[in-house]
Amino acid sequence: QLQLVESGGGLVQPGGSLRLSCTATGFAWNTYAIAWFRQAPGKEREGVSGITKTGTATVYADSVKGRFTISRDNAKNTVYLQMNSLKLEDTGIYYCAADPIDEWQLRVGLNEDDFHSWGQGTQVTVSS
Repeated sequence: QLQLVESGGGLVQPGGSLRLSCTATGFAWNTYAIAWFRQAPGKEREGVSGITKTGTATVYADSVKGRFTISRDNAKNTVYLQMNSLKLEDTGIYYCAADPIDEWQLRVGLNEDDFHSWGQGTQVTVSS
C-alpha cells in the first residue's frame, strides 16, 4: 500500500477558505486516481471530490460543487483540495485516498471501496 500524507487542515470561520494537500512518495503518482473523503462526527464517511490520473477529469459531491476545487501537480506528487465558502457542515476529518482506477469508475461515484490506500486524515473545523 501507498503511504499518503494529508496536510492543511485547521480551524476556520464560516465563509473562510482552506487548502488541503495530499502527497506521497515512492510510487508512480501519475498512475493513481486520487479522491478526498470526509467524515463528520457521528456520520459515515462520504466522498467529496476525485481527480483522474492525469488530472483531466474531476468529480464533486453535490454538497461542495462550486465551492471546492481539486487539482493535482504530478511533478510534485501532490493533490490539492481548495475549499472556499466553508460551511459549518464541512467540519470533519478529511482523508485522501489513492487507487489506479480508471476515469469511468471515478465518474460512477466516489466509492471508498474503490480506494485501497488511505492517509491518516486532517481535521477541518468550521466554527464561528
